[in-house]
Amino acid sequence: MPSPYSTGLDRTPANHVPLTPLAFLDRAAQVFPDRPSLVHGKRRYTWAETAQRARRLASALRARGIGPEDTVAVMGANTPELYEAHFGVPMAGAVLNALNVRLNAEEIAFILEHGEARVLLTDTEFSPIIADALARIDRPITVIDIVDPEYDGPGACVGEMEYEAFLAEGDPTADWRWPADEWESITLNYTSGTTGNPKGVVYHHRGAYLNALSNIITWGMPHHAVYLWTLPMFHCNGWCFPWTMAANAGTNVCLRRVTAAGIFQAIAEEKVSHFCGAPIVLSFLINARPEERRSFDHQVNVMTAAAPPPASVLEKMQREGFCVTHVYGLTETYGPATVCAWKEPWNDLPMDEQARLKSRQGVRYLVQEGLMVGDPETMEAVPADGESMGEVFFRGNITMKGYLKNPEATAEAFRGGWFHTGDLGVLHPDGYLQLKDRSKDIIISGGENISSIEVEGVLHRHPDVVAAAVVAKPDEKWGETPKAYVELRDGATVTEDELVAFCRLHLAHYKCPRDVEVGPLPKTSTGKIQKFVLRRQVRAEG
Repeated sequence: MPSPYSTGLDRTPANHVPLTPLAFLDRAAQVFPDRPSLVHGKRRYTWAETAQRARRLASALRARGIGPEDTVAVMGANTPELYEAHFGVPMAGAVLNALNVRLNAEEIAFILEHGEARVLLTDTEFSPIIADALARIDRPITVIDIVDPEYDGPGACVGEMEYEAFLAEGDPTADWRWPADEWESITLNYTSGTTGNPKGVVYHHRGAYLNALSNIITWGMPHHAVYLWTLPMFHCNGWCFPWTMAANAGTNVCLRRVTAAGIFQAIAEEKVSHFCGAPIVLSFLINARPEERRSFDHQVNVMTAAAPPPASVLEKMQREGFCVTHVYGLTETYGPATVCAWKEPWNDLPMDEQARLKSRQGVRYLVQEGLMVGDPETMEAVPADGESMGEVFFRGNITMKGYLKNPEATAEAFRGGWFHTGDLGVLHPDGYLQLKDRSKDIIISGGENISSIEVEGVLHRHPDVVAAAVVAKPDEKWGETPKAYVELRDGATVTEDELVAFCRLHLAHYKCPRDVEVGPLPKTSTGKIQKFVLRRQVRAEG
C-alpha cells in the first residue's frame, strides 16, 4: 500500500544533497567575503581569500592526479596552511591526514605508509623528522614545504617546492568536488598508539558536518566569534572547529606556540572570545606570572577536555573571568561527544559546588544519538545511581566509520551495536556522566578499586600543584598501591611527605599515594599526560 505521504517524487538533487562541511566555506566567502577569516602574525586573510586559496590547493592537487580516496598528509603547526588543507584536500576528493607533530620519525613513517599518503605538506620546523621518516619509505611521495614567516627557528626545505608556489599552480575559480555520498571519507586521524602501532580512525563528511554545527549550538557561539587555535588542528581535526569557524563566519587566530603570554596577548589584542584546550592549558593561565598577563574587558569562553579538569582548576578559572565548558570525547568520536550542559539554577550554588558539577563529563552532544554506561560483556546498562561503574559506550553520527585496514579492531570496537570507549564511569541520577578511569588505569589495592582520577583531583586542590598523575605501583602485600607524579608551580617548596599528608586529609587512607615523585610530567602535544610512560617507569623501578 503506498504511503499517504508519498509525493510522487523520489530524492532529487533539488531536495537531497549529501552533507559536507566544505559547503560552509563557500557560504562564508559568498555572504561575508570581506570579513577576516584567518590571523597569523602579520598575515591577514578574508573569507573570500581563504576560499580562493583552498580552491587553488584542490586544483593543484588534482593537477597532480590526486582524487577520491587518495591520502594527503600534512605535518604542520597551527598555521593558515593547515587550516586551508581542511578544505582544499577534501575539495579535491582526497582524504586529509593531519599528522601529530610530536611523533618520532619511525611513527611518522608508519603512518605515511599505512595511510598510503601520495602528497605530504610539511612545515620546515619538522624537516629533520620528516627527512628521517621519508628515508624509511620505499615508495615516492610528493613533498611540498610550508615556510611560515612567523617561524624563525631551525629547519630546512626538504620538498620539491614551497607551498605558495604549489598554490600558484592551482585555479582559484576551479570547481571543487562535492562528495557523491556523505559517507565518503573526509579525514584520517591516528590514535596515540600507546600499545603497538597507532590505529587510523576514519571520519566521514556527514559526521564532520554535524559535529561542526553541533559545536556552535552546544557552546552557544555567537555569529563571527573569534577563535584562538590553542588546540592542535591535527588532534581530531581540531575537534571539527576548522569547519565550525567557516560555518560561523568567524575569525581564526593562529597560535604556533601555546604559552600563557601568547594566549593573554591574543585575548587582549585580537579580542579572542573562544578557545579550546586540555586542562594543562587552563593551568598555564591560572599560574601565569604577572609579566605574562594582559588585562581584557570581555568574556572568554573555554572548552576543555582530556582528563577531567580538577574542580580546583575550574574554580580558579571562573574566578579569573573565564567561562569554562567541559566536554569529553575521543579521536573515534570526532572530538567532543558529551558536554556538561549547564543549568541556570546551578548559578546560585557556592563556587566549589559549581566547580564540582562542572567537572563531570555530562550528557551526550546534540548530534550523538546514544550514550550508555554498562557492562561490556552483557551490554546491559548500569543503574544511574552515581555509584555503579561501567564502561562508557557511544552510538550515532559522530562515531567513526572504523579503523583503516583493521577490520578486527573495528569489529571489537563496535561489538554489541555500540562503540566501546574503554573508559569507566558512573551515571548520576540526573543523567550526567562522570568518568572514573580508563579501564587500564584502575588501581586494585587489597581487592579495593581506587580511581586514579579521584586521587589526582585531590592533588590538584593543593595550591602548589600544577599537574598530577597517579598510576599503580606493584606491591607485595597489597598487589598495587597508588604512586603519584606531581609537577609543581614555579617557586613551590612543598615536600613529597606534605603532599601525602594533604591527601590523607581528603581521602580514605588506602586511596592515598605512598610515594610521590616531583618533576616535569611527560605530555602529548595536546597537553594530555602520558600515563603509559609513567607506568613503564614504575615497572622498571620494580
